[in-house]
Amino acid sequence: MPIQNQLRLEHVTSFADAIFAFSITFMAISISIPSLAENLTQTQVIHKLLQSIPEFVVYVISFFVIGVYWIAYHQIFNHIVSSDSVVTWLTLLFLFFITLIPLATNMQIGFGYRILFILYALVLTIAGGLLTITWLHATKNKLIDKDLTQREIHSILLGAIIPTIVYFLSILVSFIDLKAAYYFWIVIIPAKVILRKRYPS
Repeated sequence: MPIQNQLRLEHVTSFADAIFAFSITFMAISISIPSLAENLTQTQVIHKLLQSIPEFVVYVISFFVIGVYWIAYHQIFNHIVSSDSVVTWLTLLFLFFITLIPLATNMQIGFGYRILFILYALVLTIAGGLLTITWLHATKNKLIDKDLTQREIHSILLGAIIPTIVYFLSILVSFIDLKAAYYFWIVIIPAKVILRKRYPS
C-alpha cells in the first residue's frame, strides 16, 4: 500500500481555522486600554474613551477584513474535494499573510502614515491573490467538486477576486485621501451583494 505523503484536506482547513482564530485573538489583546485614574471626573473619563475611538475603528475594520477572508476561504475550500502539495503550500502562504494583519493593524493604530497603510493594503492584496490562485489551481487540476457548473466556478472565483481588487485600488485612493482609502473598503459589501444577486446559490 503506497504511503500517503499529502496532508489530508481536513487537516489543512482545521489548521487554517486555528490561524484565523489566533489572528483575531492576538489583534484583540493588542488593543491598549486607556489608563483611568481614580480621581477623574465623568467628563474626563468620557474624553479618554473618545480618544480611543480611532484605535477601536481600526480594530473593527481589521476584524471584518479577517472575517471577509475567512468566509472567502471556506467558500473556496467547501468545494475543493482533494488536495495536493501546491494547494497546501499556497494555503500556508495565504495564512502567513493573514497572521501579518494584526501586526499591520497595530502599526496603523500607533502611527497611521500613508506608507503603513500601503503596506497594510498590500498584505491584504497578496493574501487575496494567493486565495484566488489556489482556486484557479484547484479548478485547473480538477481538485474541485465535479457537480459544480461553470457558472458556479466563475462565481466563486469572482468572490475571491473582488476583495483583492478593492484592497489594491485602495492603495491608489490613499494617494488622494488616506481616510477615504479606509472607507473605500466598504465597496466590498455592495460588490458582494451584487455578485450574490447575479449568481444566486
